[in-house]
Amino acid sequence: MNTDQIQSLKQELSTPKKIVIVPHKNPDGDAVGSVIALYGYLIQSGHKVNMISPNDFPTFLKWMEHSDLFLNYEQEEKKADLLIKEADFIFNMDHNAFHRAGHMERILGEVHATYVMIDHHQQPDDFATYTYSDTAMSSTCEMVYHFLEMLSDTDKITPAMATAMYTGILTDTGSFKYRSTTSTTLRVAANLVDKGANSEAINRKIYDVNTPSRMKLLGVALNNMVILEKYRTAFITLTQKELDANNFKKGDTEGFVNYALGLDGVVFAQILIEKESESIIKTSLRSKGDFDVNKLARDNWEGGGHKNAAGGKSDLSMIDTVKKLISILPHYEKELHEVVI
Repeated sequence: MNTDQIQSLKQELSTPKKIVIVPHKNPDGDAVGSVIALYGYLIQSGHKVNMISPNDFPTFLKWMEHSDLFLNYEQEEKKADLLIKEADFIFNMDHNAFHRAGHMERILGEVHATYVMIDHHQQPDDFATYTYSDTAMSSTCEMVYHFLEMLSDTDKITPAMATAMYTGILTDTGSFKYRSTTSTTLRVAANLVDKGANSEAINRKIYDVNTPSRMKLLGVALNNMVILEKYRTAFITLTQKELDANNFKKGDTEGFVNYALGLDGVVFAQILIEKESESIIKTSLRSKGDFDVNKLARDNWEGGGHKNAAGGKSDLSMIDTVKKLISILPHYEKELHEVVI
């Protein structure tokens, strides 16, 4: 987003507008945090702002201020559609294509509001009047901070906004351990602490909220883990039956794939989770070094994301999805063995 665009957007937002903010489907910490932070900024200027999520998000993110104000599209579609149709501006946060918003794709493609995209994923669609896209950024929450810098409005960051942004940066960087964590990322995080984000409390509320059923489900996942040394790969499967037997709640499998990636010598890890209600196998992919799971997900799993973290899905059964995963690995054997870790 260049200087002229920033000034134009700032001018348009200088008078109260009807605004809707939308994260991607199955919102994570970065999606929820970026939406809440932007909401906190916009309401200070008298805008009428609504946060509409394509579906629900995990309980471990619902402690953030304003998280209770989200409208769940799955539960209140008619009300949400009306707000979207009436909106002057729609901010798409942490996603760069309408289909990433699940069933909201239809209504987002129909209306003629002014779209603003703030996102760090690869290959953005060309639908927004104002696009701030940077794949080198650690998170959309870091981008929101820089967005406010460009608007010369970082002085408007409240403790609640700082907390939301810090949460998104923390979760999308794997607690600052992923390669996307730069010195600038750390300076932004430090500035957010200065503005009221309590790093110890945020860490505790995100990571120290395990239930007995989640821990038992993790045990099942680890027991199901398969290691393929020939391909420097490990994968985990979880069936619907296993999820149900362990009282699965949304967000319970968050981070499970990282246990597979954490194995010594493993370069590529994947988790396959059955979602019977959608007749799909949901999958998350992680990698080390230069092995590109974004491309792998796009080519094989109808998904995408980042170089070292991506997602996708399979319409096959669990057994056939595992067969597919094993069948494609030989095509990546050379790349996997060239990765230096």
